[in-house]
This record gives sequence, structure tokens and C-alpha cells, in this order.
Amino acid sequence: MINAHIVQHLSQAQRGFICRVELWEVVNAIFYKLKTGIQWHLLPVKSLISSSSYSWNAVYYHFRKWCQDGSWRKAWLAILASYKSLLDLSTSQLDGSHSPAKRGGEAVAYQGRKKCKTTNILLLTDRNGLTVACAKPVAGNHNDLYQIEIQIKEIVDQLSQARIPVEGLFLNADSGFDSKKLRQILEKHGIMLNAPLNKRNAHSLDADFMLDEEMYKERFVVERTNAWFDSFRTLLIRQDTTIDSW
Repeated sequence: MINAHIVQHLSQAQRGFICRVELWEVVNAIFYKLKTGIQWHLLPVKSLISSSSYSWNAVYYHFRKWCQDGSWRKAWLAILASYKSLLDLSTSQLDGSHSPAKRGGEAVAYQGRKKCKTTNILLLTDRNGLTVACAKPVAGNHNDLYQIEIQIKEIVDQLSQARIPVEGLFLNADSGFDSKKLRQILEKHGIMLNAPLNKRNAHSLDADFMLDEEMYKERFVVERTNAWFDSFRTLLIRQDTTIDSW
């Protein structure tokens, strides 16, 4: 699976440092680290990689290189494009997810609700909760509507690169996303927002508004997505201080 869908999109050295093991083993070791949350220097390399002389430093080197040169993103978009027919976009879900950032880093700030410093990431999923796109992470002291025009553009661009049409998307979101600005932004892309009115918004009092409550019930699947996201312990507690590697 890793060889078929991921390795072909990862950059490989043409000279200088040449990897002495199969790249799928390196990728598998990286996934192990992300899932368990183990520190890099404690990675059980001998159990994960066939070469006895391979070290955790080499695994980390590849991880950072592929983060910085966009290899992971390239692989992800290619997989989405290849298997888009398996996505159920009869409805989609939009939600933000906060991750505590104990070590600090880029895009980190105190979040009162979490009572710690966090980073917030905006996720778009299909009807089954499969992650389809995500915006660039922002500091946790911002609400979900912070720089929403930029974040929606990033999500739409990702879908376009994966050759997934956005026009006609029916988007469920909680009341925190209810804003006149967001509705106008989504309408330009042909996307319909299905979110309850936020009574704290002035426009809500006289809004020409309709909520499909039956379709809105499907929004719960994004919570399952957040739980899957949190099952990767390196992501649950943000270990990496740079945005590109997180």
C-alpha cells in the first residue's frame, strides 16, 4: 500500500546521501512515530527497518525533507484525485480542531477554553468523516472565522488540485461559523452553508435563512474525524514547533 500510493510521490536523492533501505520502511517508521507519539531518539528502528545500521536520525531526516519540499502534500492530493469516486460529497462537514502545543512554536497562542496554548486547524470532511482538505493552522487564540476568506481559498485550491469540484457542495458547520461574510464567500464558489444561526451576530436577527435540520444531523461525523486525528499522539499534543512538519 505504501509503495503503491505514497513512495512514488516522495522526493529521492540523486546524489550525496542515498537511502540504503526501502523507502516504504522509512515511511512506515514515520507513521509509527506519529501514531505512538514516541520521541524520535527512542524510535525502535531495529524493529521497524531491516538494516541494522540505520538510525533514527536518518528517519527524521527524510521526514523533515518531505515536509519541507511538499512531498507529503503531493502524495495526499494524488491519492484524493485517484480515489475521489469513493468520497461521498452529498454533504460535507467543516470544523476546527485545537491541539495543545506544549513546546510552543509557530502559530501557537493561549486558548482559554482549553486552558493551554494551542494551534487550531480547519478541516473539511466528506459525509463519512474522511478528511478531504485542511487549511493552514492558525494560533489557538483565534476563533474559527479568523482569516476565513484565506482559509476557504486554501481549501478550495486543494480540492481543485485533486480535481474535486466544489460547486454544489452542501456544507454543514456549527453556529460558530454563522457569519454573513462566510456565507457570501461560499456562495461565490457555489457552496451552500448549512449552519444554525448564531444569535450573537447582528445579521442573524433579520437574515433570510433556512436550516435543513435533517442534513445538519450528519455533522456529528466530523467529531469522529477529530477523534481519529487525536489518535495520532504526535498530533494530539503538538510535538513539532514548525508548521510545515506538523
